[in-house]
Amino acid sequence: MRISALEEYGLRCLLSLAQVGSDRQLSIAEMAEKEGISVPYASKLLSTLRQTGLVHAVRGRGGGFCLARQPKEINLLEVITALGGPLIDDDHCNKYSGRLESCVHTDNCSVHHTLMGLSNLIGEFLGNVTLEDVLEGRALASLSGVTGASSPAGGCTTPAGTKTENKNTFEIE
Repeated sequence: MRISALEEYGLRCLLSLAQVGSDRQLSIAEMAEKEGISVPYASKLLSTLRQTGLVHAVRGRGGGFCLARQPKEINLLEVITALGGPLIDDDHCNKYSGRLESCVHTDNCSVHHTLMGLSNLIGEFLGNVTLEDVLEGRALASLSGVTGASSPAGGCTTPAGTKTENKNTFEIE
């Protein structure tokens, strides 16, 4: 699974808004400084998040952006799909059909079923993890509900995220 820079920084912006609480807003400039991104990029992220209904813009002096709902009511699936679209595109098979107009395996495609199963597992996990869970370090606890596995002894360990050199994506290994 690849997480784009837009999804990564969008999630970080939402977590920053969750940390300041519902009684305070962050301006675009404050968000840019807090997250180490440019003001135009912060503006783009917050505009997208506003259009998808995850944040509200407050106008006027002292205005800025705040979460549209409580952190416990916003799950990561909403965030990822709002910023990057569905985990697996409905038109996936037509995009990878080779030289033909449609995939030759349309009627009985084990790859499609496998990818949809993976998408469902990832979607279930992301749907069960809220911004509050991430802030409180409980994100991996939701994984046991999806896979049936228990947390490792001694507590959870966070998977390492590595940034690839040539692309603006992050891979979670």
